[in-house]
Amino acid sequence: MILSDSRLTRREALHCLAFGGAGTLFALSGGVLTPVDLARAASLPGQGAELGRPLFVQFSDTHIGFHKDANPDVAGTLAASISLVNALLVRPALVLHTGDITHLSKPEEFDRARALFSHLRATELHTVPGEHDVADATVSEYFHRFGALSGGKGYYSFDHVGVHFVALVNVLQAKDGGAGFLGEEQRAWVQHDLRARAASTPIVVFAHMPLWSIHDAWGWRTLDAEPLMAELRRFGSVSVLNGHIHQIVQKVEGQITFHTARSTAYPQPAPGVGPGPGPLKVPADRLASVLGVSSVTLQRHPRQFALHDVSLA
Repeated sequence: MILSDSRLTRREALHCLAFGGAGTLFALSGGVLTPVDLARAASLPGQGAELGRPLFVQFSDTHIGFHKDANPDVAGTLAASISLVNALLVRPALVLHTGDITHLSKPEEFDRARALFSHLRATELHTVPGEHDVADATVSEYFHRFGALSGGKGYYSFDHVGVHFVALVNVLQAKDGGAGFLGEEQRAWVQHDLRARAASTPIVVFAHMPLWSIHDAWGWRTLDAEPLMAELRRFGSVSVLNGHIHQIVQKVEGQITFHTARSTAYPQPAPGVGPGPGPLKVPADRLASVLGVSSVTLQRHPRQFALHDVSLA
């Protein structure tokens, strides 16, 4: 999508935000996980047939309840994103949400988010909480609505078409300036879970806060992630997905690719730029350059993930 007129209205800017933050689509074709540009997949005839059946879409940081200048209509941009996914000729079976479904953990925010996601034409919705989802006094609103698959723990695993997915929670025991923390019990569980998998199994791990160090001063890391990384290094293909920082940052370490997702709500500053993290209002004519879609491939020989990002500019 190329914008030729920089004088965007607020409505046009929000439309672009919905396009850019629509999510990350993963398709599986002949054993190969193939990148899909959501806008292209929705608009080109035969796109679904070319790429095979989509595997999953990643949403992140929808922040339902946020209504400040950076985006006063986060429900609208999420709804537009959902419509874009639903327009795919071949829709994904899975949707992953990497946290901060809501902004203030209010019951009405969760209810509105669930109502919006009920329009997704996908078989399964898998979520992990962000810190904005566990801000209520009893830390129960998220688990009441999204805790069933994990038995109320928040972390769990499942398999889909030969890919093993591991959902982790790193926002309940925030440490050291807000950094993520998994905790001993969860680390022991994931160690046991992964040891039951063959090294050839493609692995997708998803959590809210980064499972690697992006910017320590802002808490953009998970303090006790290294034991998990040690368990993951024996696998030939690993993709570690997160949200929280509202922008694309990547790192490749051996066979492990780390990837953060854009938000459907608003961008945040680049690591270390400015006084700290938070909603970033950008000029309308720059909006396309800070938004976009992301993709990943899983090659059969060798079986490993490769990620690619495209900005709207």
